[in-house]
Amino acid sequence: MGVPAGPDESAAWLRAPCGLLTAAANGLIGHANDTFCNWLGYRREELEGRKKFADLLPMGARLFHQTHWQPLLQMQGSIAEVQLDLIHSDGRRVPMLLNAIRRDGPEGFTDEIGAMVATDRKKYERELLAARQRAETAEAGQRVLNEELAREHRRKDEFIATLAHELRNPLAPFANVLEVLRLRPDDATLWRRAYDVLERQLGQLTHLVDDLLEVSRITQGKLVLRREHVELGDVLTSAAESALPAIRKARQTLTTSMPPVPLTIDGDRTRLTQIFCNLLNNACKFTPEGGSIGLAASVVDGTAVVEVSDTGAGIPPEQVERIFDMFSQLHPPLARATGGLGIGLALVKGLTTLHGGTVTARSAGLGHGSVFQVTLPLAQGAAVATPAVTRLESVRKSRVVIVDDNVDAAETLVMALDMLGHTVQCVHTGLDGLRALEQVAPDCALIDIGLPDIDGYELVRRVRATPWGRDIVLIAVTGWGQDSDRQAAMQAGFDAHFTKPIDFTKLDVAISELLRR
Repeated sequence: MGVPAGPDESAAWLRAPCGLLTAAANGLIGHANDTFCNWLGYRREELEGRKKFADLLPMGARLFHQTHWQPLLQMQGSIAEVQLDLIHSDGRRVPMLLNAIRRDGPEGFTDEIGAMVATDRKKYERELLAARQRAETAEAGQRVLNEELAREHRRKDEFIATLAHELRNPLAPFANVLEVLRLRPDDATLWRRAYDVLERQLGQLTHLVDDLLEVSRITQGKLVLRREHVELGDVLTSAAESALPAIRKARQTLTTSMPPVPLTIDGDRTRLTQIFCNLLNNACKFTPEGGSIGLAASVVDGTAVVEVSDTGAGIPPEQVERIFDMFSQLHPPLARATGGLGIGLALVKGLTTLHGGTVTARSAGLGHGSVFQVTLPLAQGAAVATPAVTRLESVRKSRVVIVDDNVDAAETLVMALDMLGHTVQCVHTGLDGLRALEQVAPDCALIDIGLPDIDGYELVRRVRATPWGRDIVLIAVTGWGQDSDRQAAMQAGFDAHFTKPIDFTKLDVAISELLRR
């Protein structure tokens, strides 16, 4: 069989923007346009009537041509978008995208083939794939960022709610004292008691604001250390003495291990004391009554190492890395009956870093206590000490029971209700409140929500479950004042919800109205 009849070889066909060729039934190329020849480096006369289409294919493609190309053309008469390499005259491979149609004629069939160089297509596909991968990576990064921002937003909201609660705590005694003094302005003894309450609460409020400002100064790089050579043992002793009253009040034991010879630190005495005071107070706060707290100093590889350990609540493994983050809290707000804004450990980390040291935490998990380790560089010529162990002890007038762990707030509320004619008894824990309510059988109880053992909600549920507690008027008196807090109080069994600081007149009216029901 000879060369198949060719198409009208017009200029448009010869210089078409794609390669065009025809092949006879035996595969012999009949006609090829200039575009196809140029792409493969041949003259037309080198292909037409001389080479078969399969001759231009590498070995693997020849097998495909025999097992797939020819059978498909025979069965369906056409093939679309088949990508094969064709051999250039210089031996290199040229990737091409091929379409073919089989047409019948008087002398047998002819295959008409269109070809496009796929080099650019492969490049574009690679670029598209790379762009897609970059987009997916960016999307994943954005998703992680969004999740982190959402976490930060939740932490910020919790911080604001907690800040409002912590500010209300000292404000409640302020308001109570002012109301008491208004009712009895000429009582000198009362004035002295009120002065003591205001002084204590003002100190707490000042400490709270100072911590916030110091964290802000540290994060902005504005806190300047007053450096001098400081003996670490003196700093630890001072910190232990500051924390000891709270530790003794909680009936806890403080064990210290102090270096017998001086360990000198180049640092700010006040800030160093603040670091260890915060850690000891934190240990006291999260350790139950009767628990143990340790303060130990040593030297490792020329560096001072101080560890504050406790037998308290412990730290969940997933929170150990974030425990020093600003506003980080271990528990939901309700469980933090001891209060706090979640800035104490952030302040410890900032001050330790300013001294060129590190602070880390470790814990075996919830209920297994924790250890906070501070490392500080020793000043030149500092001694290496072997520690020695010592031990330190650580309306209608009615009968009303007040259950509130804030002693000042509770006492001023007792004074106010007493002046209004009520008979008042006060306790400071939930379990003591449960016992007092059963023994006294009061007309009304004012109950704080955040108590150190069982919270106010649980206390009310237990009271309502008893025969003697079903008719007692129970009023929530708390620093938590959002709508969800009010709803939770009502669902637990409270009759009313008051947010600190309390208006005594409204409280007296509410007690009277509730008792008349």
